[in-house]
This record gives sequence, structure tokens and C-alpha cells, in this order.
Amino acid sequence: MAKITDEQLESVVKQQEELGGLLNQIGALEANKHSLLHKIATVNEGIEKTKQDLEKEYGNISIDLKTGEYTIIETEEEEDLTVVKSED
Repeated sequence: MAKITDEQLESVVKQQEELGGLLNQIGALEANKHSLLHKIATVNEGIEKTKQDLEKEYGNISIDLKTGEYTIIETEEEEDLTVVKSED
């Protein structure tokens, strides 16, 4: 049976080991990414809860995150539109 040189074999083995290590690192990064995405979802749920609580107490407001001062956001009420179908 034919055989590659020891130097060639050593090179191939090193490359395969390096590739395996990189793939393991990618797997660890993906697992960490997955965990961080879950944490983001949890923080967003907290933000929404706080927003709802503040809206119940103060109405629709905009908050200055540096000072805590807020301004009321004026919203225009939508007019009720009625569609009238003409008779032919």
C-alpha cells in the first residue's frame, strides 16, 4: 500500500485538529448567542411590563432617560369613517 510522507501526514493531522478546534469554538459561540438571545427576550418582556405600568399611571408619555422628566404624547383620535354604498 502506498503511503504519504511523515511530514505530509503531520500537516494533514494539524490542519484537521485546527479545523476541529475552530468548529468547537463556533459551537460554543452559537450556544452563547442562543443564551444571549433568550436574555434579550426576557429584558424586552420586562421593558414592555414597565411600559404598561407607566402608561397606566401616567398615560402615553415620552421619558427623558437622563432626567426622568416626561412629556405627554398627544394622539389624534381617529375619526370614524362610514362607507356608504351607492345603489345602482
